[in-house]
Amino acid sequence: MNSFDTLLSFIESELGFATSHYDSSYLDRRISSRMRRTGIETYDRYRQRLETDADERTALLDALSVNVTSFFRNPDVWAEVRRVLRSLTESGRHVKLWSAACSDGREPYSLALLAFADSEIDETKIRITATDIDREVLAKARHGVYRSTRTTDIAEQLEPLDGYERFVQRDDTEFRVPDRVKRLVEFERHDLIHGRSKSDFDFVSCRNLFIYINAEHKLPMLQTITDSLRTGGYLVIGKTETLPDVLKEGYDSIDKRLRIYKKTIEVE
Repeated sequence: MNSFDTLLSFIESELGFATSHYDSSYLDRRISSRMRRTGIETYDRYRQRLETDADERTALLDALSVNVTSFFRNPDVWAEVRRVLRSLTESGRHVKLWSAACSDGREPYSLALLAFADSEIDETKIRITATDIDREVLAKARHGVYRSTRTTDIAEQLEPLDGYERFVQRDDTEFRVPDRVKRLVEFERHDLIHGRSKSDFDFVSCRNLFIYINAEHKLPMLQTITDSLRTGGYLVIGKTETLPDVLKEGYDSIDKRLRIYKKTIEVE
C-alpha cells in the first residue's frame, strides 16, 4: 500500500469519512490543499499530523465535504423544475420534495422561493426535506443568511426569480431568507452512502454530487434515492451526470439534456 492509500485508509477508519466511495483525484485535490495550508509536503507526515491534531482533522473533514452550491444554479433547469412543481401541486394534495446533499441550503430555499413566487404553484401544499452529511453547513442552512463576496454575487444568483426582493430580505451585501420561506424547509442530517432510503417523495433533487463519487458507489446511492421516490415522482440530477443503465428502465426522461426524469416503475 502506498503512502496516499495509507492516508486514505486512516481517514476512513479513524475519521469516519468513506474515502472508498469517492473519486481518488477529487480526494487528492482536497487533501493536497490542506497539506499546502499546513506546510506539509508528504502524505505520511500529513497522516502523522492528523493523528495528533484534532483541529486539522476537523478542517480536513470540512474540506472533503462537497459544498459547492448556488441559488438557482443552472437557470434552464429551474425553468423546467417550475413546470414540474406546477403539475405536482395542481391536484391540490400535499407534495413532498427532497433536496439531497443540500449543502448550505441554497438549493432547497430556491425550491421554496420558487413556490412563493409562482402564482401557479400552491406553496401551502409543499413541504421540503433538505439533507446533508455535514452538520456545520446544515447549521448555516437553518440560519438562512448569505453574503456576497468578491467571488460570490448573491443578487446575481437570485436573478432568475423575478422580483426576488419580495421574498428575500437584503441589507447591502447580506441576504436573509425570511421565516415564512424557511417554514417550508426542514433540515436534517442524512448520509446518502450509509443512510436508509426515505419514502413517498414526489420530487428529489440531487445535483452535482455524483461527479465526485466513484462509479462503484454511484449505483447504491442512486438506488437509495430511487427507492425514496413514489412511482410518478420526479428526479433531477446534475447536467453532466447520468443514471446507471440498471436504473434507466424505471424512468422516463422528461428532459434528457437537463437530466430530469419521471419514475415509472419500481426497480429492484
